[in-house]
Amino acid sequence: MESIEKILGFLVEAEKLKSVLRKTRPVGLDRYENSGEHSWHVCLAALMLKDHANDPIDIDRVIKMLLIHDLGEIDAGDTIVYASNSAGVKEKEEAGVKRLFSMLPERQAEQYKSLWDEFEEGMTADAVYARAIDRLPPLLHNLHGGGHSWREHDIPLEKILAVNSRIGKGSDRLWEIMRGKIESAVSDGLLE
Repeated sequence: MESIEKILGFLVEAEKLKSVLRKTRPVGLDRYENSGEHSWHVCLAALMLKDHANDPIDIDRVIKMLLIHDLGEIDAGDTIVYASNSAGVKEKEEAGVKRLFSMLPERQAEQYKSLWDEFEEGMTADAVYARAIDRLPPLLHNLHGGGHSWREHDIPLEKILAVNSRIGKGSDRLWEIMRGKIESAVSDGLLE
């Protein structure tokens, strides 16, 4: 019973991820996405695109990573991926993740902290794919939302391509398609 109570407490605390606003708007909406919505969308993207990963992956592990990778934002907030000055953000996120996972039974806490670390390090095939797919929803939001976040934060094309090129590490084919969409957006006047 005690372990269920701990998990329930964790779930209530994790609910706060829905209050963390991101820097992009969901397609067709005027409001900003929250990190809980992002977690769902990126997991769905990973599942749908798994057959296009460069290397064999364990989709269950990838989805677990993607479900927990932003939990540290409950304490640290969201930082736009293009930010030049993000000093101390990863430390705040890790402290937040440790705080949250400490609410769980010890075995679960260790398991999920290990997955979070694996995602952050980005060295295994599962983590490389998860990190690649994590870049997809914000790109789709911008490409189907007039480049709102890129314009609002004055993000140049070179930075958009550089930051998002990690998609190719997880799926060459997906990056080829997304890079083409970004370049088409430029020629269509979405970016200057």
